[in-house]
Amino acid sequence: MLRRGPINNIALLSLVLVTIACFVIPISWWWLGLVLFVWFWMTLFGSFFIRWNYHLTSHHSNKNMDQNWVSITFDDGPNTEITPKVLQLLKHYNAKATFFCIGKQVEKHPTILKDIVSEGHGIGNHTYTHSRSFGFMGFDGVMAELKKTNALVQKVTGLEMKLYRPCFAVTNPQIEKAVNSLKLSSIGWNVRSLDTTPRPASMILKRVTSRVSKGDIILLHDTSEKTVAVLEQLLLFLQQNNLQSVPVDKLLQLKAYA
Repeated sequence: MLRRGPINNIALLSLVLVTIACFVIPISWWWLGLVLFVWFWMTLFGSFFIRWNYHLTSHHSNKNMDQNWVSITFDDGPNTEITPKVLQLLKHYNAKATFFCIGKQVEKHPTILKDIVSEGHGIGNHTYTHSRSFGFMGFDGVMAELKKTNALVQKVTGLEMKLYRPCFAVTNPQIEKAVNSLKLSSIGWNVRSLDTTPRPASMILKRVTSRVSKGDIILLHDTSEKTVAVLEQLLLFLQQNNLQSVPVDKLLQLKAYA
């Protein structure tokens, strides 16, 4: 797996060697530009592809388990219209999930958050604002977002969350430093539904059911009616294939709360 540290070391060594070579043998200084170009794009892609674990180690699945478990996860709630429908479906199929909550949404809908917890589902930190500029925040800004959301959730539920999901799947050195400082576990996924795209529910369902197997983490969003339609058919599919959805901390054998 590509990691920031080794890549930076390789890039630095390459720059030194190319610089020396430029003075010893007749090669173009453009080679320096090529090294920097490759390093830049690898770092950029590593920041946006969470499964690379380039900056921050995240947990994406647990394929070594014996049980026929998967974990359905929801981002961006709680949502006053959609989350209750999701909870109703999960209860009907006796399935458990994990909800990665935005702090601002928790402020708006604390009762729904309590319902999530009381029905046996897990919760995790998904930042306070879910701002598109989150990946450009400094360490203090990232810490403030994560701490504020944890404090809100603890006030509402009494639980101190230890699970975190990066918004927009973005990671960088500042996010890594903040997550490690707060001793949070970063949770990724290995089955992405793409339910926030214009794709129809039938296509999203097919995408998930054609990929999911024991030990997988599925990414959904409790923000649209389309996801509710997908979830109902997904839960039926899991039931028919002897797969059970459990909270992600149970799947990964991690502590969800301090």
